[in-house]
Amino acid sequence: MTEVWGSSEHGEGTRRQTPGTPCWTSLLVQDLEATKEFYSGLFGWSYYSPGPGRPGPYVRATVDGHDVAGIGGLPPDRQLANAWTTYLASDDADASAEWIHCSGGTVGVGPLAAEDAGRVVLATDPAGAPFGVRQGRGMVDPGTTGAPGTPVWHELVTHDAAAVLKFYRALFGYETKSSGAVGADTFTLHLDGRPVAAIRGAGPSLRHPHWMTYFEVADVDTAAERVVELGGRVVEGPAEMAAGHAATVEDPEGAVFTLLRTAR
Repeated sequence: MTEVWGSSEHGEGTRRQTPGTPCWTSLLVQDLEATKEFYSGLFGWSYYSPGPGRPGPYVRATVDGHDVAGIGGLPPDRQLANAWTTYLASDDADASAEWIHCSGGTVGVGPLAAEDAGRVVLATDPAGAPFGVRQGRGMVDPGTTGAPGTPVWHELVTHDAAAVLKFYRALFGYETKSSGAVGADTFTLHLDGRPVAAIRGAGPSLRHPHWMTYFEVADVDTAAERVVELGGRVVEGPAEMAAGHAATVEDPEGAVFTLLRTAR
């Protein structure tokens, strides 16, 4: 696991993240207030508005005063599949967008200016998994890595890991290690000698390739029960995995994420 994301103390930090490091996660929803209530009840998140500069309502979620995620409200007439979006750090979002466009990916939004984030791109990889690229401020360790309610890992779930791995390696220069298991289609992405994310092949039956955000919790079983109490559902688990005890769950609007108690 690795330290990632959001700005420290409401965007005051400026430390550069190595390009390719997951540095932020965000969610677009139909009912912003109900979604805030769900995640506050699950993770104890507090929220604040970063101010003008957004096309719609948007808040940043915090843990102990440190930014950990963003949630934006969609216009009533706009329907999108709800999903957590992983953003990868870049020193040059414009150059990254051009590379994505020329390498089989699709740039859907940007590059555009986004508050203290600098510049932001929303794209899909060649297999159709959405992801973001984020350049500039607001990409530092919030000092709460591993605390309940913070993102602690990101994993791309796709049809064929080996096929899409070439795209991400060429974009960000990842070093990779396979899981080593016979027949497994899983690769860990490394930067500066440390693991930062993973790509897992789920086969042709997978409906929608996607990046999965893992959030740390103190107790996975209790948190999974809380998800159901708050109107969500358990998709898979709880069960033991290499990283620790985990359960994949879904919020009331259908956004899937994973609860994780990291192995110590």
